[in-house]
Amino acid sequence: MTVTALTGLLAGALASTPVSAAEPAADEPPELIVNGDFSAGTAPWWWTENSPGAVVDGRLCADVPAGTANPWDAIIGQNGLSLMAGEGYTLSYTATSTVPVTIRTNVQMAVEPWTTELSAAQRVGTSAERVTHTFTAAADHDAAQLAFQIGGSAEAFTFCVDDVSLRGGTAPPPYEPDTGSPVRVNQVGYLTNGPKNGTVVTDATEPLTWTVNAADGTRRASGTTTPAGVDPTSRQHVHTFDFSSVTTPGDGYTVTVGEDESEPFSIGDNLYDALRTDALAYFYHNRSGIEIDADIVGEKYARPAGHVGVSPNQGDKDVPCQPGVCDYRLDASGGWYDAGDHGKYVVNGGISVAQLMSTYERTLTARNADGAPLGDGRLRLPEHGNATPDILDEARWQLDFLMRMMVPQGQPLAGMAHHKLHDRAWTGLPLRPDQDPQPRELHPPSTAATLNVAATAAQCARLFAPYDADFAARCRTAAVTAWNAAKAHPAIYADPNDGTGGGAYSDNDVRDEFYWAAAELFLTTGQDTYRQEVLRSPLHGHTDLVFPAGGISWGSVAGLGALDLATVPGKLTAEQLRSVRTMVTGAADRYAADSADAAYGLPYAPSDGRYVWGSNSQVANNMVVLGTAHDLTGKGVYRDAVLRGLDYLLGRNPLNQSYVTGYGERDSHNQHHRFWANQLNPALPNPAPGSLAGGPNSGIEDPVAQSKLQGCAPAMCYIDDIESWATNEITINWNAPLAWVASYVDDLGDGGDRSPACQVTYTSTRWGGGFTSQVVVKNTSSRTVGPWQLSWTFGDDQRVRDPWGATVSQTGPQVVAKSLSWNATLAPGAETRFGFNGTSSGQVYDPRVFRLNGEPCGVTG
Repeated sequence: MTVTALTGLLAGALASTPVSAAEPAADEPPELIVNGDFSAGTAPWWWTENSPGAVVDGRLCADVPAGTANPWDAIIGQNGLSLMAGEGYTLSYTATSTVPVTIRTNVQMAVEPWTTELSAAQRVGTSAERVTHTFTAAADHDAAQLAFQIGGSAEAFTFCVDDVSLRGGTAPPPYEPDTGSPVRVNQVGYLTNGPKNGTVVTDATEPLTWTVNAADGTRRASGTTTPAGVDPTSRQHVHTFDFSSVTTPGDGYTVTVGEDESEPFSIGDNLYDALRTDALAYFYHNRSGIEIDADIVGEKYARPAGHVGVSPNQGDKDVPCQPGVCDYRLDASGGWYDAGDHGKYVVNGGISVAQLMSTYERTLTARNADGAPLGDGRLRLPEHGNATPDILDEARWQLDFLMRMMVPQGQPLAGMAHHKLHDRAWTGLPLRPDQDPQPRELHPPSTAATLNVAATAAQCARLFAPYDADFAARCRTAAVTAWNAAKAHPAIYADPNDGTGGGAYSDNDVRDEFYWAAAELFLTTGQDTYRQEVLRSPLHGHTDLVFPAGGISWGSVAGLGALDLATVPGKLTAEQLRSVRTMVTGAADRYAADSADAAYGLPYAPSDGRYVWGSNSQVANNMVVLGTAHDLTGKGVYRDAVLRGLDYLLGRNPLNQSYVTGYGERDSHNQHHRFWANQLNPALPNPAPGSLAGGPNSGIEDPVAQSKLQGCAPAMCYIDDIESWATNEITINWNAPLAWVASYVDDLGDGGDRSPACQVTYTSTRWGGGFTSQVVVKNTSSRTVGPWQLSWTFGDDQRVRDPWGATVSQTGPQVVAKSLSWNATLAPGAETRFGFNGTSSGQVYDPRVFRLNGEPCGVTG
């Protein structure tokens, strides 16, 4: 998932002759590069065999062949460099290339583990430009290496370098992030009747005057800030302000505090429908095994299919295991590339596809949720016109892959799932998936991966039943098979050291995976065996274990099961259901309190105060819990915490940074990705709109973050640089909760509390294979409705026949009941009744979400 110890590959194997540094001038530190002007020929410089070097016009030039895939496939270098820990160094050189290329300049160990002191990407073109890099050595080296990695181009070219210098004694200046205005707001905007909060960085100890101005400069509101002291997440002295009284829709609003003005923002009712669509389009963009169509995503984002066995790809249709793992091969095609790399991971893919399916399933259970924007023909993907909601079509692309990762029958560990699939070694960047030449390998099965398949396949089985009975049956079989395999092998863990070419994703506590899988199997099958597994789990009833303070994640998935148990119709007793919902609301209470206490409003307060890798996804996952609690209770405190969390992601944060590409004036757009790599190659695009950056990470594990962010406050440990994979990666399991949240927020409309426009009482009498339903519709609004139509979606395979009191039509699981002439008008407070018979197989659940002429209804009965 990240680019770690790969930058030195090949370089350490090349021979060199140790040399002494040139004599320094009297007034400057010693020069560490020997013959940097090439006046003495080529010694002691070396190069890879495929790119022979020679001195031409006083420069060292190398002819690089066409078709090198990775930067390290062609190198010019010099060994024998002595560096001292804590010393600052300046590297400078002049370079040209006959074809514009992005090179990597590394100062590193010359042998494994290739520890890197400097790793910098530089665009080099036909005009000579002086390049300077500064860094501080983290360790002593007596034989470090300078390596110009110049491979990775489809075209042949000649690279020339001159006047190379490396001197100590010049510590780099401290990094100061550009945070723009000290007035921080949601740079997209605020719902008309929702909360509107901001933060201002200031040394003032007394309240300050704030003013909200319309686009034309007209003052719309003013007030005073509330001093909040020093924010521990940023170490900034801040005030907060609340301008919720401003409810006039419009664009171009700003907030002014003193002489400082915020970025512009909007106020309105429908600000986030595009974000939902863009966040979901991320998954189509990152599909493996399919051409990404320009007609769907635009020309600059289009690309050929990756890993389909077309040269130079070795393909995912016939993938072997790592040596010694298995003696079979699998068709593991399809699925989503996990992140900026070309790997596919079952545990990351599991939580991601589950949250996409939950985004859809919420439209079957939450009163205000609208399924239409997720329906057939509404999203950016190719599977239109199949009568299946687009979001389920996208989920299916990943579900197919997850089930293909299962160990075949007749093999050892049959029914288990391989943990991951990726390149044998790390792939360089930029590199389009179809240009990846690396061998692909299956890694050993794990219990965690197997339970991810069990859980997601069970969810698949119930959601696809109304649309594709055969696929639903396949999912159900896979779910049961995976569950049984995991029960038979409950402690097979991924190797934490298996991190070459892809992340390890080790997890030696799978109680949460067992809880999640049992919950989904129980909801789908209704079988008491799975219910007992849920109730006997050591996690059940313990809110802090099911919903940790740091949030749901790929390694902590019990909350996914609890959220579905709390919302999806099932066979829990009333007391058991109350217990599960108490866990959800208990967690939401904690997250809401964290949000209310935070100077920047985010519902995220890890117990140790350190922000984790992908902290923005943890913020979003806590928002999913809060949104679910609001769906269950209608309490505005949960809704407001979700909206404050969105404010944080979209600019109301210590860096004044919108972490979503294409949203806000100061958006992240250089996230770590091998194809969306405009920062390294201007011919390639920036990430597509709707891509969520990982965000602040106290670990700062990558060289760019380490060189610039040492000692950073937790919320300041971020840099929008493609090389900062520890803070600026994008992944499927970060975009999935963003899509859920965007869908939830768009469903809020104007953001205020809305009483339902109608009330529906739905009752059913069932017998083997059939049922009779009675429906009472009451107009609870203050206006007359007529003619009326009531719409809903069955969450199973129920089919309507023999209606009375209304005309009832059905397309797939979608049903519309229309009034007759004698009951066409419903005055305020009036009600009407209708009914129908029907047929069904398997479990049958009454619908929960109804809309009267498009307006959501309350439900009783």
